[in-house]
Amino acid sequence: MPLPAWLEWRQRAIVNNMIKEIHEEPKVLQTFLAEGAKDVHEVARVIRSKRYRMIYLTGSGTSYHAGLAGQFAFSTLTAYVTSLIPASELPQWIPSGRQKSLLIAISQSGESSDVLAASEAALNRNIDVLAVTNTSNSSLAKIAQHTILTRCGRELAVTATKTYVAQLAALYLLSLECGKARRTAGYGQLEQGLYNAPRMVAETIRSLDGQMCTLAEVHHLQNFFFLLGSGPNYATALEGALKLKEACNIFAEGFASREFLHGPIQLVDKNTTVFFLLTDEQMATSLGEVKSVRGFGAPVISVCDKMDKELKEASDELVCVPSFPKVFSPMIYIIPLQLFAYYSSVARGLNPDKPEKLSKVVK
Repeated sequence: MPLPAWLEWRQRAIVNNMIKEIHEEPKVLQTFLAEGAKDVHEVARVIRSKRYRMIYLTGSGTSYHAGLAGQFAFSTLTAYVTSLIPASELPQWIPSGRQKSLLIAISQSGESSDVLAASEAALNRNIDVLAVTNTSNSSLAKIAQHTILTRCGRELAVTATKTYVAQLAALYLLSLECGKARRTAGYGQLEQGLYNAPRMVAETIRSLDGQMCTLAEVHHLQNFFFLLGSGPNYATALEGALKLKEACNIFAEGFASREFLHGPIQLVDKNTTVFFLLTDEQMATSLGEVKSVRGFGAPVISVCDKMDKELKEASDELVCVPSFPKVFSPMIYIIPLQLFAYYSSVARGLNPDKPEKLSKVVK
């Protein structure tokens, strides 16, 4: 008896680096939280002592999306005013350092020309630079006053996966440490939740691998994808869309959920698959949007952290992830999207490791 198509893809696909690196994410997180925490604690101590008035974050592509999720965490857990600026735009936007400011420059390679130019522009304006990178001897690490290494090991696939979740872990732990003085409600639970991330990510991969492969079989020939998220998972929507573009040559766009109603919803039809990324508290308020989109003929896949009967009935497919602190939830919600992008790429006969027009480092 022949194997189902999706199972054949899984067996054929396991040779690809992208899926291997997705499955390495729990170990990567465990290593960073065990070995990198000391560095983060020291950097946070310096940040607190310098009393920065402004913290900028920058990056490109996946690193920019990590910065967006990081900005949400800093805004939620600390008293710092934060601003995220794309690396290629930062030299034109960042003001002179009249106030004591810090730039958190995020780059897995530490060699992105845009991130390096942004960091140089900051230094020229008397703004301190903290590098978040996977490469200890990189150009970025050399020019920054401080460095947090994400300790992922080499990432071979151009489509970044494990380095993204490690960047999230670094920024989340830094925001927790910088916000220690505030001791916001539930601080201990948040800290415990973050240190549980390796186990929760492993559980998510294990429980959703088969489902996302099956969904890829159904949806991989769709023409358009929209991914909608709110709060911290606005960043997840953007990153998930980028993975579909890179790995699958699919037109995909991420939006803040309510912003999608201000124009883009006009593009929805039966050839458009829409992902909704919903935490427990967002389900009730987003149910109307889910029904509206499906009413226009679009298949709807809802990713949520709680089984909800109404949402299940309103969606074509419900993807349940483990419950996790909302501020850190992008670490969990990105997993089904990475898996879906991977299996969709394989189903379309592509190599997700090496998109033909992309390179690992943009110079």
